[in-house]
Amino acid sequence: MRFFTLIASSTLAMVTASTLAHAAKPEAPYLSNSQFQQCLTNLKSTSKFKGVSSSTFEQYRPSKPDPSVIQSLNYQPEFQKDVWDYVSALVDEERVQDGIAAKYQWADTLRRIEARYGVKAEDVLGVWGVESNFGQTLGKKDLFSSLATLSCFDRRQSYFRGEYANALKIVQNGDIYAHDMTGSWAGAFGQTQFMPSTFLELAVDFNGDGRKDLVNSVPDALASTANFLAKRGYRSGEPWGYEVKLPEGYWATSNRRNKKPISHWRNQGLTLPDGSPLPYNLTSAGLLLPAGSKGPAFLVGKNFDTFYSYNASENYALGIAQLSHLIEKEDAINIGFKTPWPTDDPGIGRRQAREIQQALLDAGYDIGAVDGIIGDATRGAIQDYQQQHGIFPANGRAGQKFYNQIINTTPLNHGYQPSMPTPQNQPDGISQIIEQRDGW
Repeated sequence: MRFFTLIASSTLAMVTASTLAHAAKPEAPYLSNSQFQQCLTNLKSTSKFKGVSSSTFEQYRPSKPDPSVIQSLNYQPEFQKDVWDYVSALVDEERVQDGIAAKYQWADTLRRIEARYGVKAEDVLGVWGVESNFGQTLGKKDLFSSLATLSCFDRRQSYFRGEYANALKIVQNGDIYAHDMTGSWAGAFGQTQFMPSTFLELAVDFNGDGRKDLVNSVPDALASTANFLAKRGYRSGEPWGYEVKLPEGYWATSNRRNKKPISHWRNQGLTLPDGSPLPYNLTSAGLLLPAGSKGPAFLVGKNFDTFYSYNASENYALGIAQLSHLIEKEDAINIGFKTPWPTDDPGIGRRQAREIQQALLDAGYDIGAVDGIIGDATRGAIQDYQQQHGIFPANGRAGQKFYNQIINTTPLNHGYQPSMPTPQNQPDGISQIIEQRDGW
C-alpha cells in the first residue's frame, strides 16, 4: 500500500540490455523552512485536516522539511528492470522458505482470517512477503516529516495533504503510536505497507486488543490485507490463475483484462504446461504474457487483479502470485516457471546478489551494506567493474552472466581502486520501483 515502495510503479518497461545505463540520483533540492512552516500553518485550517485537533497537529509538526523525499519523488532511473529480474528479486529460495515457515507459525491466525474474509492463507502470505519480507523491512522514514514535506513542495500536493491528515488521525485515534509511524518516503507503512487513507478505510483489529496495529501485530496486518483483497473483489475458492502452454504458432497479445470463459481458452488450444486440459476452476480468465509469446504464459482471474490493485504493476502482481503458489506447494527448489524467460541471462536471487556485493567490496568498491538488494550504488559499481574489465555491455546489470564473471574471477584484486565514485545512500531494491498507491 503498499510497496513501498516504495516507489511508483506502473508496469515496468522492458528494455534491451545493451541500452541499460546507470543513472545517478539527482541532488536533493533546497527547501525553504520558512516557506514550509507557513505552508503547514495554512494547512492546519483546511478542510482536509478537519477532525485533526490543533494539539495533535502541533505535537507532530515537523521542525523542518525533508528534501530527500522530493528527491525520491522526482527520481526516474534510466535503468529499468526486465520482468525476469523483477520477479527474481521478489521470489527466491529464501523468501519461499520464509513464507513456508510463516505459514506454519501463523497457521491458526491464517485459518481464522480465511474463515472470516474468504482469502486463501497463501495469498495473504504472498502479499506480506513481497511488501515487507514478512515484516523484516518496514521502512525507516518518519511519516509526518515525509508527508508534510510532500504536502508543501513539488507535485501531487493535494494527494499527499490527504495522506498527511490521515496519518495524524491514525495517531490521534490511538491505533498506532507516533514512534511507529515510519515507512516509505511516500507514506506507506506497516507489515503490509498501507497508505494512511487505506488504513482508515480497511485496517482491522483482529487480535482484539482495541487497536488496529499494522506495525507490531501480525494478526492485525494479515487480516487487514485479507480485508483489502476481499473489498477489491477477491473470489473465494478460486486460484489467482495458473501457467499455461500456448499451441505452436499461436499469436496473441497480453491482455489480462479481456477475460473469457475457460472453455474459450480450451478451444484455442491452450493447455497446462504438461499438456493436460485447463481446469474449470476460474469463472473467467485473461491471458497474461509478461515477456511476450516466447516467454511464460498465464491465464489469470479476478484474484490476480486484486493483487494488481495493491500496487499497479503486473510484474508486481505476478511476484505475489508466484510466491503464493510456491508457498502453497511448499517448493523452495523449483521456483521458476515451466516455460523459461526468453533470455540467455536470467535474473538472480538475493543470495547471489549478496555474493556479487561481497565480491565488489573485495574489489575495492564502497557500496555500503551487503544486503542482497541491487540498487543504485551496486549498479554503479557493477558498471564501473564491467568497464574496467572489458565486459560488454557495461550496463550495470546484475544477471547470471555477471554473477558468473565476477565470482569466477580469482583471485580478486583487493587493492583495486574504482576509477569513478559510486553513489552512496541510495534507496535500493523494492524501494527503487516507483510507488503506486490509490489516488496516484
